[in-house]
Amino acid sequence: MAASKSPKNGKPKKARKKSAEVEAKPKKLSALAAAAQVLAETDQPMACKEMIEAMATKGYWSSPGGKTPASTLYSGILKEITTKGKESRFKKTDRGRFART
Repeated sequence: MAASKSPKNGKPKKARKKSAEVEAKPKKLSALAAAAQVLAETDQPMACKEMIEAMATKGYWSSPGGKTPASTLYSGILKEITTKGKESRFKKTDRGRFART
């Protein structure tokens, strides 16, 4: 493919790779998505600390070095419940325990 010259600086433009040419990397799960997957597999309510341990054991997600990943997960789940309401992937079953909807 011939490179055309850019009107601004006269340098040739680089040809972009098409999406089929770019290697597909496996998509990494977020903590919330991994928690939803763990809850769906266990089919029982779990505390956030239990979910973090299960996600790390199964290799879905591990903390990138945070000091309180369970608290961060708890906050994220509560935020999803309050913002999405009935559309949320989670429901609170008891104090500090969540299940998959």
